[in-house]
Amino acid sequence: MTEASSRPNDSFHVFDTTLRDGAQREGINLSVADKLTIARHLDEFGVGFIEGGWPGANPRDTEFFARAAAELEFRNAQLVAFGATRRAGGKAAEDPQLAALVNSGAPVITLVAKSHDRHVELALRTTLDENLEMVRDSVEYLRSQGRRVFIDCEHFFDGYQANREYALAVVATAHRAGADVVVLCDTNGGMLPLGVRETVADVIATTGARIGIHAQDDTGCAVANTLAAVDAGATHVQCTANGYGERVGNANLFPVVGALELKYDRRVLPAGKLPEMTRISHAIAEVVNLAPSTHQPYVGFSAFAHKAGLHASAIKVDPDLYQHIDPELVGNTMRMLVSDMAGRASIELKGKELGYDLSADRDLVGRVVAKVKEQENLGFTYEAADASFELLLRDEVRGSRQRFFTLESWRTISEQLADGSSGNEATVKLWAKGERRIATGEGNGPVHALDQALRTALEHIYPQLAELELVDYKVRIMEGAHGTSSKTRVLIESTDGVATWSTVGVADNVIGASWLALEDAYTYGLIRAGLDPAAAES
Repeated sequence: MTEASSRPNDSFHVFDTTLRDGAQREGINLSVADKLTIARHLDEFGVGFIEGGWPGANPRDTEFFARAAAELEFRNAQLVAFGATRRAGGKAAEDPQLAALVNSGAPVITLVAKSHDRHVELALRTTLDENLEMVRDSVEYLRSQGRRVFIDCEHFFDGYQANREYALAVVATAHRAGADVVVLCDTNGGMLPLGVRETVADVIATTGARIGIHAQDDTGCAVANTLAAVDAGATHVQCTANGYGERVGNANLFPVVGALELKYDRRVLPAGKLPEMTRISHAIAEVVNLAPSTHQPYVGFSAFAHKAGLHASAIKVDPDLYQHIDPELVGNTMRMLVSDMAGRASIELKGKELGYDLSADRDLVGRVVAKVKEQENLGFTYEAADASFELLLRDEVRGSRQRFFTLESWRTISEQLADGSSGNEATVKLWAKGERRIATGEGNGPVHALDQALRTALEHIYPQLAELELVDYKVRIMEGAHGTSSKTRVLIESTDGVATWSTVGVADNVIGASWLALEDAYTYGLIRAGLDPAAAES
């Protein structure tokens, strides 16, 4: 993992904990590959810190940090490892959990510390003085190992209300020991903005520490509480993408950043990153396999949607009359629900990222917008399938659909035997470079068998496919349909050992959708290998 080359000013931190705290949401189960993908998206968005998990606490997080060191090349963020202060009665230099944090290679460590006196006595089963010593010893040890240290004061606001003097002592101890930031955590999520503002102001005035905020959303006030803390002087905000988190979630990264950039006029992202907000939000939603919230502030599909009538009439005169910002500032688009307005800016922005300057060709942009809308109506989504979008864009630029092979037919056979064993076989018939190919493959499922058959059919014609590997596969039954008759969307992630890309397919059944995603995955992989589909048409 390389060091960031152009990070935002260190005077204000945007700290993302999607990979740890966000992953505690019911229904989210992230693989290591998922975590690496989300980390790349977050770095691309421009957050300053990405908390990757708790190395040493479970095999998945330990593997993530090992792979992150080799595979992640951050441009904006620093990777953060999460852990706890040393155990009561021990020494930080001998604590195995702290050793795992150091061995993770992360340049920044976040330590959770107890700041509520009852939690110290009942959960840690130690004295209040020993807890302070645990904080001091742990921070000083990690600083001696060259690590930057943030302290998360768990249950701080409840502890402050119960025993203000002790809660402040925890903050002051961490600050004196060398913690760069002391984060006040509303762990139970019960605070309201006024109380947060008053408490944060008191902590800063009393301790002189640099203060951060970590807000849960149990009162529906996590974003408001985060901004209230900023009003009081906090310069470090901890959030999760799309508000994912335990129970009802955490402060949502995107409304917090949107408010700071556009309402507070405070630059918290690298220049030019704010318009990526909507795409990044939806891409992460696809990775965690949850439908993006259509009514999410700033980035929701309906965030700038207007129905006919009074609103529509006013919008035609001046969009600002019924919109608090220009949606293009966050990569979203205004929509009139009776005459949908296309997202030209989003298409141009994404095209530029992929190396296509579309700004001078309005007709081309119009065709791409129309095609994307047509496909989205069928259930396709391109936020998390950049490769499929680039193929669509290439087709529109060149004026025709161009692929390395032409399908004649495919079929799959799944067999379940009485003894519980099963078999899966697939056959594909296709044309490539003027040659008709028929191939059969077997796999541990019908889609795997289809992949093997396609690979067998093409590998002697395109030996570059030897480098291609499918690394992730997600299925979603489309909303608005019913049961087994619903449409199915499949997302496939592939790699050639150098880069990864995602493709999408939608069909009436999972195998048909998988075929479309596979076809795009193979086509994009061969293009990355330097081949031109126009030269391979049969």
